[in-house]
Amino acid sequence: MKPTLSQVCTLNSNFDTDIEEYAAGGCHSIETWFTKLEDYVESYSSNDVKALLEQHGVKIHVASFQGGLFTNQEDSRETAWKLFDERLELCQELGIETIVVAFDVLPPIGQADIELAQKLLAEAAASAGEHGVNLAIEPQARSAFGNNLQTMAALIEQVGSPHLGVCLDLFHFYAGPSKFSDLSYYSASNLFHVQLCDLADSAREFATDSDRILPGDGDFDIESIVQFLQESEYKGCVSIELMNPQIWQVSSRQFSEIGIAALNKFFKN
Repeated sequence: MKPTLSQVCTLNSNFDTDIEEYAAGGCHSIETWFTKLEDYVESYSSNDVKALLEQHGVKIHVASFQGGLFTNQEDSRETAWKLFDERLELCQELGIETIVVAFDVLPPIGQADIELAQKLLAEAAASAGEHGVNLAIEPQARSAFGNNLQTMAALIEQVGSPHLGVCLDLFHFYAGPSKFSDLSYYSASNLFHVQLCDLADSAREFATDSDRILPGDGDFDIESIVQFLQESEYKGCVSIELMNPQIWQVSSRQFSEIGIAALNKFFKN
């Protein structure tokens, strides 16, 4: 497995600062935050991104996140798909293997909305495949459909694309209706990305992204997740993803050091 940190954990820092300071802190596998990457490319170029990564010995395996692809609001969906197409091209150019896509099907919904979401999921996987990119679809705890790992496994199987798998985000796993037994539907072949975090003293019904803390500092049974990953022979990225405003005040270098230390508690050989 690849110990990885998401750039959203240091949202207040620039893309190039993250790359330099994450590497200095011992992290060489990064889950890039799309807006940071896009801002840097707009100011510089894709070639400058490649040079920066090579200079610091860093690899971007995953990019997060794309939302809005499954809304039943046509205007909003068209805007999201246009951005998605641009991001696929950027990932293809930079050799980024995987995009995390939120399965954000919002209520209220009817049968037509469910069928539309299924159709759009297949189209998203096909578009990704055309660019040589994989989609890690992320069940959203508050979604009206596809909010758990069991349903998502069925949807992935229905599409039947080698470019479509799941993103196991521990926040949504615990805050939503997924169960540990749902993990039995997954293996290294359809598990494309893993995002770790923790929660402490928060009711799951009311937990928000800003409540995320470092794995191991809260109440999640992370050891059981680690055991599942090991038994599944998962070889992909295991990333820390936090949207905590307090953690955003920490420097990229400091977060890299504490983040890698947190991962090493669970994955150090």
